[in-house]
Amino acid sequence: MKFTVPSNELQKALAKVSGVVPSKSTLPILENILFRLSKNVLQLAATDLEVSMLASLDVKGSEDGSIAVPAKRLMETIRALPDIQLVFNADLSSNKVKMITEMGEYVLMGESSEEFPTIPQVKGDDKITLSGDMLKTMIHRTLFAVSSDELRPAMTGVLLQVKDGDLRTVATDGHRLVRIQYTGLKQPKLKWDIIVPAKALNLVSRSVENEINTVSVDATHVQFTFGTTTLTSRVIEESYPNYESVIPLDNDKKLVVARDLLLAAVRRVALYSSSTTHQVRCSLRKNEMRVMAEDIDFGGEAKEKVPCDYSGEELEIGFNSTYLIDILSHLDGEEAEFKLGTSVRAAIITPAHQKANEDLLMLVMPMRLNT
Repeated sequence: MKFTVPSNELQKALAKVSGVVPSKSTLPILENILFRLSKNVLQLAATDLEVSMLASLDVKGSEDGSIAVPAKRLMETIRALPDIQLVFNADLSSNKVKMITEMGEYVLMGESSEEFPTIPQVKGDDKITLSGDMLKTMIHRTLFAVSSDELRPAMTGVLLQVKDGDLRTVATDGHRLVRIQYTGLKQPKLKWDIIVPAKALNLVSRSVENEINTVSVDATHVQFTFGTTTLTSRVIEESYPNYESVIPLDNDKKLVVARDLLLAAVRRVALYSSSTTHQVRCSLRKNEMRVMAEDIDFGGEAKEKVPCDYSGEELEIGFNSTYLIDILSHLDGEEAEFKLGTSVRAAIITPAHQKANEDLLMLVMPMRLNT
């Protein structure tokens, strides 16, 4: 197996698939990247058995073949090279790989491609197309709210629902929730209800292209195709919690505030909150919001006034500052709109002005206030 390729082109393709490679695995073959050459097209493949990635690039091929190459040493070598022509030569009988440049020669031992697991392919016509911007934004807004609790596997992924031409994505960890609805998909008859693991979406967001991207689904897998790269992931085969039931419908107090102003205030005040609870207290009265925090253990406290548009009854409500900062950081627009009920009811946070064909809702659970 032999081909020639610019080292920086190979590095870009390797960077896409290398994120899938497990650093330590009970199956050592998974710590390799599969190289498969057919004429002048090189295909790279990596998998951890849950998530798999394929990337193709054009090379100058002279001998077809396939071999598995240790990912860590390969990546470190290619990354350390300047932009230079590289000749990749693999002896498939001994699995010895030579990488030759005008500067020198690098030899490493590969493994037979027959040992490498088969990469699953999603078959069928259940697919939607999304722009790169939409896919990136969708992932960016939801991923932060995914749970890391392995005891609740359904919440360690993002729910993707397609119904009646709408796409809905949901993420929650039990303390905060994000729900985004996009209208006007071109496939009105499709119906999906799948949970995509966070790792897969992280990798998608790093590789997504600006052009049209395709998302395909079958009974057990979801596949993202962007340009010459494909990511296939097992779906989480669990039932997603009934998230609609935690969204309050009768929060009658409305607060509109400059998002950046509130975010900066919460960040500063939170420095003086308890290192255990991270609680900030929000006190609301007509057109005025006070953000306060107190660290009883160390005697620190802070408070700031934030101008706002509020005409409801006076209200005091506490939040975990980390969750509030996360939500405000991932919200679009200059102004945030809060819909509040009581000090113990979840707060709904949305952009004051929603984008066309989009409905974004974020929710954060309150904390019981210290008396």
